[in-house]
Amino acid sequence: MEFRRREILGGLVATLVKATWAAPKEEKAMYGMIGKMTTLAGKRAEVLSLLLQAVKEMPGCLSYVVAQDSADESGIWITEVWDSKDSHDASLALPEVKKTIAAARPMIAGFSNQAITTPVGGYGLPAH
Repeated sequence: MEFRRREILGGLVATLVKATWAAPKEEKAMYGMIGKMTTLAGKRAEVLSLLLQAVKEMPGCLSYVVAQDSADESGIWITEVWDSKDSHDASLALPEVKKTIAAARPMIAGFSNQAITTPVGGYGLPAH
């Protein structure tokens, strides 16, 4: 059987194109949470301090922002963005996170206004 140069080159190009343009890997959606924490009267500064001390690099955490509520002297807003829900869930098992939760728990009156989000991008976040 005789192969022509054009057929061989065409086959090689088709193989390279197929290998280069293989189906893209499925990306996991980012995971976000926004929620309000209310502290016991006079305990906001102490809880803020605990939360900010605990803000260290956590695997999969893309953004973790702690803010005072300007209209509520006991209110704290926490905004989180993670590369996936799995990373968020795994963070709750980290010793430093467990320690912070245990220390802050007696000073927390409650949680409200929680929203679970699917971030799609923004300044400082990877493009999706």
